[in-house]
Parts: sequence; structure tokens; C-alpha cells
Amino acid sequence: MRKSASDSCMKFPFAALLIFVSLLSTHAFASLGGDAASVDADVAQMRAGRSIEQAATYTVQQLNTDSGTTVREYVSFGGRVFAVSWQGSFVPDMQQLLGSYFDQYSAAVKANREAYRGRRPLDIQLPGLVVQMTGYARHFHFRAYIPQQVPAGAKLGDIR
Repeated sequence: MRKSASDSCMKFPFAALLIFVSLLSTHAFASLGGDAASVDADVAQMRAGRSIEQAATYTVQQLNTDSGTTVREYVSFGGRVFAVSWQGSFVPDMQQLLGSYFDQYSAAVKANREAYRGRRPLDIQLPGLVVQMTGYARHFHFRAYIPQQVPAGAKLGDIR
């Protein structure tokens, strides 16, 4: 069976659309456990406005995009991202957000697949990683933190 020129023309726009969508969905976020310098790259990549809130033992770098997505990166005075939270209308790129912790997260989700099926909130509590996600279509909340790196005096309820 021979392909017509119109078949080839239809495949090109579809492939171009897939590439375009994948580029739009690749936002740079500071990786959990990464350094504070990555926050500057995130601001530029997301074209986000940034505000900085000073807490007693850490800073919160809040990034706001035109689409309404809010990313908060919690940076210790030692310069490490010990927590990341996110609110928005789509699920973030978990590998980018969790960085080197992604494999632990992925293994925990696979091991407990039945517990996280459907509309249940995600609540992974590992010795070196906590990941929580709730939400519904177009309104998701996510937070992840490294318990051992949370500065003394910081309240987990403040990671929102």
C-alpha cells in the first residue's frame, strides 16, 4: 500500500505539535536537595515573578507564573533546597522536581500502586523523603521535603 502525499503532510503537523507540547511542558524547577543557584534559572525559564520571604532559618523563594502556577522553593541558610511545593492546574514534572530523589519516589508509588489508584491523595513517607499531592482536575497541590534537611525550628505546616 502506497502512502499519499497528504498522509505525509498530516504526520508532519502532528509531530511538530507533539514536539511543541513537550517543550511547553518542560519547566525547569529547582531539584529537591539541589543548590540555591537553580532558583535563578527557574525564574528565567518560567518567566516568573519572584518574591522572597525570610523565615528564621531559611528563605522561601516564591515563583508566580502568568498561568497561575505557584512554585515555592525552600532554601536553607546552607544554600540547599530542602523542600519544594507547587500549586497549579497540571501535575508537575516529578523527575525534575525531585531530582535525585525521583527513583525513591517512583519505587514507592510502584510498590503501593493500589493505594494510590483513583482520587486518593498521594502520601509517601520514607525515611529520607516525604512527598504529598492532593487535588483534582486543574487544581493540584504538591509538596516534597527531606526530613533530615529541614532546619531546626522550621514547622512542616509552613511548607505549603
